[in-house]
Amino acid sequence: MEFGVFTVGQIGFDPNSGQQPNEHERLLGLTRLAKHAEEAGLDVFALGEHHNKPFTVSSPTTVLGYIAGQTSTITLSTATTLITTNDPVKIAEDYATLQHLTNGRMDLMLGRGNTVPVYEWFGQDVQEGIPLAVENYGLLHRLWREDEVNWSGKYRTPLRHFTATPRPLNGTPPFVWHGSIRSPEIAEQAARYGDGFFVNNLFMPTSYFAQYVDFYRERYEAHGHGPGASATVGAGGGIFVRPKSQDAFRLAEPYYRASLLNQGDSLEAAAATTGLIVGSPAQVVEKIELQREAFGDYQRQLFAFDFGGQSEQLLHEHLDVLGEHVLPLLRESTPVPAAAIR
Repeated sequence: MEFGVFTVGQIGFDPNSGQQPNEHERLLGLTRLAKHAEEAGLDVFALGEHHNKPFTVSSPTTVLGYIAGQTSTITLSTATTLITTNDPVKIAEDYATLQHLTNGRMDLMLGRGNTVPVYEWFGQDVQEGIPLAVENYGLLHRLWREDEVNWSGKYRTPLRHFTATPRPLNGTPPFVWHGSIRSPEIAEQAARYGDGFFVNNLFMPTSYFAQYVDFYRERYEAHGHGPGASATVGAGGGIFVRPKSQDAFRLAEPYYRASLLNQGDSLEAAAATTGLIVGSPAQVVEKIELQREAFGDYQRQLFAFDFGGQSEQLLHEHLDVLGEHVLPLLRESTPVPAAAIR
């Protein structure tokens, strides 16, 4: 299993210090965190795309390209790339470019996004979100696999004898995850193409997301890609870990209260029922085992580690704990992937 961290680059007030970074500090801080994640032994660093405050990463390919030049082993990914409001031609070209610049150590996660106004800002209708996602990905899939594309659809101008440049590195398109919170249509799409399916495992009980994973596995097999158990599944989830469980809960409380993870439940209730992991390294391993029971063997676990306005210093402390105390236990307890995801 791969382990990594993801962030949507939000800016918030630290509830303990009252301090808040500006956009410049936050963007450069993400680069420092990515470098530290690699040094700590994590497999993946992922950025989500947003176009509204309090988020800073509106151009994940730009940020990941900058990070790529300062790292050498960690896989760089998105969490999420908006398949609805980005032109699939631009996605094809931007991410093929990133693939070349990273020497292939990248992939991307596609999603519809959870900010309703963004559709209007980019000339789309939120009511068309599902068919827009389906059509755009159908085109993107072809752009990476066909040297000359002739295409027409509902949501963009036709293409005639079009070639997306650059071509994918060594003729192999970037690996694609389809991220979903509540859309069986997206799970179906991932299954149809034999791509990865990622459940964010935030906000709602893990059992809620398990039903979508089960559906994806069933449809993956139905589409002839092999046994459902062999399908590629990833999961998210928040994390706040310290060597001692009581310290983790004490320190996490104000940040949880200030974060979007707080949906009205207590920290203890959220940690017991959702993908939020709070506690000791041993409790992290226990939670991952429970999620494997819910989702089956899955290939990628990404931790949202920067919720609630935590300072960059605190985030670096998280990465130290993950690298020194958590990853060794997780490596021992989880199976080695049969093959690389990409």
